[in-house]
Amino acid sequence: MRVPFRLVDVFTEVPFAGNQLCVVPETPEGLGHDAMLTLTREINFSETTFVTGVREGGYDVRIFTSEKELPFAGHPTLGTAFVLASEGRVPSSVVQTCAAGEVPVEIDVAAARGRMRQLPPAFGDTVDARALVARGAGLAPEDLVDDLPIVPVSTGIPHLMVPVRDEAALRRAERQGDACRLACEAADDAESLYLFTIRADGDVMARMFDRWPSIGEDPATGSAAGPLGAYLSEHGRAGMPGHVTIAQGELVGRPSFLHVDVAGTRGSWTVSVGGGVRVVGEGAFEL
Repeated sequence: MRVPFRLVDVFTEVPFAGNQLCVVPETPEGLGHDAMLTLTREINFSETTFVTGVREGGYDVRIFTSEKELPFAGHPTLGTAFVLASEGRVPSSVVQTCAAGEVPVEIDVAAARGRMRQLPPAFGDTVDARALVARGAGLAPEDLVDDLPIVPVSTGIPHLMVPVRDEAALRRAERQGDACRLACEAADDAESLYLFTIRADGDVMARMFDRWPSIGEDPATGSAAGPLGAYLSEHGRAGMPGHVTIAQGELVGRPSFLHVDVAGTRGSWTVSVGGGVRVVGEGAFEL
C-alpha cells in the first residue's frame, strides 16, 4: 500500500518555522487506527492528519500524535485545510469534521494563510495546586500571577492556562516530566500546561509543555491559543476581547505567531485562530 503525504509548517510566514505537520490528503481504504499511529510515529512530528473523506463543502479528518488520537488540534486543522484547498480538493471556505465536532475554516491560498472558528470555549474548575503546577514548569509559585486563576479551558481539547509573572520567568521555565503530567491530570486531564505572559506592548508570549514527553514543548498550539484568547477575554486582559497575537516557539527554534480574535460577551465567546501556512515537501509511505 502506498500512502502519499504532504509536509506543512503552520503558524509561520516563512518555511521551516512554526509547527510541523504531516498531512495524508487521501487515506487509503483499510488503513486503520494502528497503522495511522505507526505512520505518525514514523514521521515523528507532533501530529499527523489522515483525511478519511471529502464531500461538498467539507471533509473528515483523524488527528494523531505519537501517543494517541486527538479529538481536535489547531495547527493540524489549518494545515490540513490548506493542503486540500491548495490542491483543489475542497473550496477555500470549508468545514472540517473531527471527533470534537465541526470546525469552519477559511483558507487564502494566494496569501498562504488560514483561519478557523473554534468550538465554543468551555472553562473547567480552578486548579488550587499552584505549587504542583509551578513545579511542573520548573518554576516557583511566586513566578505565577497571583490575581489570575489557573484553569483548564477547551475549544475541543483542554489546556491548562498558567499565567506567568513576566517574560524573564517564562523564558526560565523548563518542563519537568512527572510533575508536568501530574499537574495536567489534576486539571481535568488537560493536554498541556499553557504558560503565558502579557508583554508591555499588549501582545502575549506563550509556551506549551505537553503532558507527554514524546511531544515535550510544542512550538505552536492553536488548540491552546483559542482557549487563551477566551481566558484573556473573560478577565479583560491584553486588550481582550478583540485581537491578540501570541508568540510561541522561539525557545525551541521554531518561531510561531498565532493570531486570535474573540468576540461576544462573558459566557458566550466566539473564538477564531489563524496564521500562515507553508507546504514544504511531499512523499509517500510504503506499507
